[in-house]
Amino acid sequence: MTEAAPLPPGWPVMTKDEAHALLTAPGAKFEMVDQVIRGRTVRTWKNAPPTFRHLFMASQTYPDREFLVYENDRATYPAFGKATLTLAHELIARGVMKGDRVALVMRNLPEWPVVFFASMLTGAIITPLNAWWTGGELHYGLTDSGAKVAIVDSERLERIAEHIDTCPDLCHVFVARHDEEIAHPKVSRLEEVIGAVGDWGKLPDLALPDVPLEPEDPATIFYTSGTTGKPKGAMASHRAGCSNVGATGVSNGRSLLMAGDPLPNPDPHLEPQKASLLVVPLFHVTGCFASLGPLVATGGKLVLIRKWEPEQAMRIIEREKVNATGGVPTIAWQLIEHPAREKYDLSSLETVSYGGAPSAPELVRKIRETFKGSRPGNGWGMTETCATFTSHVGWEYVAKPDSCGPAVPVGDMKIMTIDGQGPLPAGEVGELWVYGPNVVHEYWNKPEATAQTFVDGWLKTGDLARIDEDGYLFMIDRAKDMLIRGGENIYCIEVENVLYDHPAVMDAALVGAPHRTLGEEPAAVVTLKPGATATERELRAFVAERLAAFKVPIKVLFMTETLPRNANGKIMKNELKKLFAPEQADS
Repeated sequence: MTEAAPLPPGWPVMTKDEAHALLTAPGAKFEMVDQVIRGRTVRTWKNAPPTFRHLFMASQTYPDREFLVYENDRATYPAFGKATLTLAHELIARGVMKGDRVALVMRNLPEWPVVFFASMLTGAIITPLNAWWTGGELHYGLTDSGAKVAIVDSERLERIAEHIDTCPDLCHVFVARHDEEIAHPKVSRLEEVIGAVGDWGKLPDLALPDVPLEPEDPATIFYTSGTTGKPKGAMASHRAGCSNVGATGVSNGRSLLMAGDPLPNPDPHLEPQKASLLVVPLFHVTGCFASLGPLVATGGKLVLIRKWEPEQAMRIIEREKVNATGGVPTIAWQLIEHPAREKYDLSSLETVSYGGAPSAPELVRKIRETFKGSRPGNGWGMTETCATFTSHVGWEYVAKPDSCGPAVPVGDMKIMTIDGQGPLPAGEVGELWVYGPNVVHEYWNKPEATAQTFVDGWLKTGDLARIDEDGYLFMIDRAKDMLIRGGENIYCIEVENVLYDHPAVMDAALVGAPHRTLGEEPAAVVTLKPGATATERELRAFVAERLAAFKVPIKVLFMTETLPRNANGKIMKNELKKLFAPEQADS
């Protein structure tokens, strides 16, 4: 373990398990109960919203609070509610029924949560697609999910325009913030339904759609790639998606109890409103489930930024008195090291948390030194766990800075051998398996992948890890052939397949080049066919034409010989990683 800072005298006042026992006891806010789900007993949060309909209804109990801020746009909770209900009724009028898929493809805009909750209220399965994907990648998501309606922003409309007529299930596309003329008969402006953000409060009061929803009804499909390179849709239930409401509260409460600090009032209506600057995409489970859900449940203020830029973020933090931000280590590093930081009042920051990428224990100390009184936080989760499965903040994180925390109380973890034997004793490294109400149970229309990944309710994560004697998780490596650039998953085989499509490439491998703030970046090593020629610039451009920008290799190195392989014919990527020195990658 790497100590990042000295712990205060007397810490901890109580152990993790003692804190969990208090927080989840009968009658407590985070009380747990056993539920039988698909024939298996699972611990669940007794008081968490059972469906996203209930979560939306909870949001409407804050009539005097501002809900979101984006540039010059502001909306209250009641205005958000009116826009959401108006869109829900429009979707139903257009034939959207329970179980239909509604694709949501846009950057972080005020319209995003309106579309998300409106689709839920119709009983549809909301399918947020990665707004960074290319037109071809978006076409795959629309056709694979069988989306009946797509709701996009102007940039995404440009990318899918040529594909609209080749999506057999797609009946209509709504586009937000589009100033140009619309010629396609299937496309109309979202503003024609809900108006501009400033007009949401003038919309009529409408009743909730009369659509029955149950906790185990399918709610979302978030796409995550696999080792085959084909994206898979992880389908989550309402209960699974809403579970982060409890996970976030318990993590914060445990941190306070272990430090001897008082807990907040269990009724968020009696607490001051908290503002969060969201800088991770809402189309990821971190942005949607771990950030948006708990914020809505507690009546928080959602502050959006068009594109991450550190100084602009600091202006927003000062202006909106932001209490929490983060997402990936990159963001924390850039706020800490920016030369203009002293120009801004960032004293409102209470939490700077992150996950989704490797982070140096040094970052914990830097956060506490730079943002006085703030609590650093870290966690681990996957698309298949609906975001947060482990987390810790404050002194608990300082005590184990190279850990990503213990499991949420409703979840279980175990370490198994790669061939599925175990569980292994504390401290031994193997594949991490997890179980709980927040774990999805299937991939959309992928029965073989489902059978390979989910075993008796347990999710085989494909991650190599260890769990210490206190129950804290330590990630070691990824058994899957994947790298993470600043929170974005990049599946090597997908990029390699594109490189292999180039007529000059004979052999190709993608590896992670270390980067201090992003964690790692994609870098490629290729061998060209005899007599063929290609430049680094040409190969990078070739990939950029076919895949999202974050998947494009930052460097391409050439080898004259075939890439090194082991006796089984597998490329020895550990050897290739040595070709990319840290000082190169940090530049």
